[in-house]
Amino acid sequence: MRVSRGETAVNYVILAAFALFAVWPVLTVVVAALGPDDASGATAGGGVLGLHPENFVTAWDQGHFGSYLRTSVLVSGTVVVVSVVLSLLAGYALGTMRFRGSTAMFYLFLVGIMMPSEAVLVPLYYDLRALHLTDTIWAVLLPQIAQSVAFGTFWMRAWFRSSSRAIVEAARLDGASTWRILWQVLVPLARPAVVTLTVLTFMWTWNEFLVPLVMVVSESLRTAPLGLAFFQGQYTQGFTLLAAGACIVATPVVVLYLFLQRHFIAGMLEGAVRE
Repeated sequence: MRVSRGETAVNYVILAAFALFAVWPVLTVVVAALGPDDASGATAGGGVLGLHPENFVTAWDQGHFGSYLRTSVLVSGTVVVVSVVLSLLAGYALGTMRFRGSTAMFYLFLVGIMMPSEAVLVPLYYDLRALHLTDTIWAVLLPQIAQSVAFGTFWMRAWFRSSSRAIVEAARLDGASTWRILWQVLVPLARPAVVTLTVLTFMWTWNEFLVPLVMVVSESLRTAPLGLAFFQGQYTQGFTLLAAGACIVATPVVVLYLFLQRHFIAGMLEGAVRE
């Protein structure tokens, strides 16, 4: 279909407007982070080219973001690895095998997706407290692994059900076992879907706020978003250092997305819905 220049120009204008609308809040935070410290009463001047990159150093030191980021990396990395492996196994079983109770089990995973975490957080807290797991790293890890496995199983089951039966049958004729078909035949083909699942799980886990807020009390177990919330008011009254802290907390997610964006977009477009 041939598109006129006028229609193309209108499309670019609309897309640019939506892009500006999406990026504007981020630019506002970055500009505020590089501005003069409003808590000290400064309004302008100083810094390199009028900018104040030292705000990031001050926020890093005062906010103890080094400790918070280490905890977030530990939690996010563990949740991603465990949940992706379990999702592959569960999705492979539910997507390629027929056994008694498979349908009921799949709907049980769907309940895990549809149930909001706010609805189960209080009884979950008392369950973990009865097991003496509250205020430990397990109280942060286990609920988020369960949430991620529920979605990951649904995601990978959809991909395995749409994968080519001819490839699987050819592998079986060559004598490949069930495990070998999964890890050496299907998983390499599912790389876009797996990368997309990895990025989504990492972003959701990194940004999770409610579970760490309820489950842990110790400062050493605070994740980066939780530490950012305590940073406001406890260490600073101004917006400049808070914006610098927000940039520090968001940087790992942005870097990971930029590094994997090509595979992420490919997985979103074709990984889990390919026929």
